[in-house]
This record gives sequence, C-alpha cells and structure tokens, in this order.
Amino acid sequence: MNTAARPLAIVTGASSGIGFNLARIAAEKGYDLIVAADQPLDEAVLDFQSLGATVRFVQVELATKEGVDTVLDLVEGCIVDVLIANAGHGLGGAFLDQDFVDVQHVINTNITGTIYLLREVGHMMRLQGRGRILVTGSVAGFQPGAFQAVYNGTKAFIDSFVAALRNELKDEQGISITCLMPGATDTEFFARADMLDTKVGSDKSAQMDPAEVAKIGFQAMLDGEADVIAGWKNKAMVALAKVLPSQVVAEQHRKLAEPGSAKKQSA
Repeated sequence: MNTAARPLAIVTGASSGIGFNLARIAAEKGYDLIVAADQPLDEAVLDFQSLGATVRFVQVELATKEGVDTVLDLVEGCIVDVLIANAGHGLGGAFLDQDFVDVQHVINTNITGTIYLLREVGHMMRLQGRGRILVTGSVAGFQPGAFQAVYNGTKAFIDSFVAALRNELKDEQGISITCLMPGATDTEFFARADMLDTKVGSDKSAQMDPAEVAKIGFQAMLDGEADVIAGWKNKAMVALAKVLPSQVVAEQHRKLAEPGSAKKQSA
C-alpha cells in the first residue's frame, strides 16, 4: 500500500484548462498525483513537480476501457484519497452533419470512460473506507443544446448520474462525491470542438478563468457539497433553464452555438 505521508489524487484531463488547474491545486495542497489526458502532459507534469508533488502520468485515450485501465494500473497498491474525473470533449455543429465516429468519441469520453473510472476507483474507496470524488459536469446538462446536442446530452447524463450516485453513497461513511458544473470557460474546449466561429466560443469576455472554476470545484469537493455551479451568471442561466419551456432554451442555445454566430454578433 501507499505509505507516503502525502495523500494521492487522480486527475483526468489534466493537460490543460480546468483539469490542469485542479491538479495544480491538489499539488499545492500537498497531494501526490496520478494524471492522465489524451494530450501531451510533459509541461503540466513539470509544473506539478515544481510544487513538490510526485507525479505519475500517462497520455492515453480515455474514451476506451483499455485507456482507463492504463490509468488504473498506475493506481495499483495505492490508497486513493481524491479522484477528479474531469476528462471530456465537446462537438459543435448540427448533429446530422457530424461524423458518427466523432459523436461516439464524445459519448465514450464523457460518459463511458468516466463512469468506468468512477466505478473502479469508487470500489477501491469503499474498501479503504474513505475518499473524495469530484466530477466535472456542466451547466450544459440543463440546456437542450442546439448545435451542441451530443455534448449537452452527455453532460445531462453526468449531472444526473453524479446526483444519483451521491444518494447511493450517503450511508458510506467517509466517501463523498461532488459535481462541478462550469459554464463557458477560457480553455482549449472550443477549439477542439470546432466552435471558434460561434458566439459562445469566440466571446472571451463571457468565459470564466479556468483557475477560478477549478478553485470553486476543489473547495466544494473538500466541503462535501453535492454540486456547485461556477459563477453567478451560470447560476442565473440554470435557474432560467429550469423554468422556461425546453424549446425556448434550445433557441437561446442556438444563438450561442450555431456555426457562424460569432459573425452575426459582430455584424
């Protein structure tokens, strides 16, 4: 078993953005790290190590069971104090125009790989009698996502799944799970989702700082909160989405995510 004095945190999607900042906070707070992403991690790892963390890392496809198993291999023999399941992908554009390979990759990353990791590490935490879990959901889960339909659908699943799992774990002493629900954040998300020509993807002034989002999420996890929405604007957006008709919300989302909407905004 892990006999080091420092606790251990697993962070997926840790190469950049919210995941990088979540891993960085963990390192600052005295955690050693196991980090994974489907992008190169070398620079991120050097940053974490500069903060005193011992880091094991792997660049792997987290949309596959085999990729998640590679991460789990690094965990063998360790006590896991924190799991931060942050890996996720977006996909912009009209659903009928999308390649289904891309669609399936988003579903497998955001849902299949995530819940497999949660199941395996959650089981370890049950056996060891303690552990904290943070899962990155999204305010998108409350919105029918016109021109981002698959991504929003996967986040609706994750938001719901984490709430249900938390209820199942309420009698498990020492184990908690928290859902972080960010909105638009200044990361590589929109570039990778091919959404830089959209209003939501191009308007940096409306995007939150990923370091601030990570700080909010990490503290909510430590406090044992069920969920946290990052930013007051996103809280207002979710409140409206819960009371407005679904097609009204879908139309609002269309104005933000439709390809070419950035040009319409500036015209």
